[in-house]
Amino acid sequence: MNIEQLVQAITPQTFERLQYGAATGKWPDGTPLSDEQKQQTVQLVMLYQAKVLKSDEQFTVGENGELVQKPKQELKKQFKADNEIARFSENDL
Repeated sequence: MNIEQLVQAITPQTFERLQYGAATGKWPDGTPLSDEQKQQTVQLVMLYQAKVLKSDEQFTVGENGELVQKPKQELKKQFKADNEIARFSENDL
């Protein structure tokens, strides 16, 4: 099995476990990861984000393995559209 096949075989549940392990240094059951497991887990998470999720996070790894950073303007537009509930001026308060 090559790395592409491995990444495509990762289920969403497995990805969540890998993310947890990469973030905390232990598996959800509390078992600590070895240094080698930590490195491999982080690599798998990054590959899955790049190849399967095609994530729109600010910092991601592109399909070519390069770090992708969204421009500030694009992030502002995204957050403004998604999170705006109400807008008031000082005179309204």
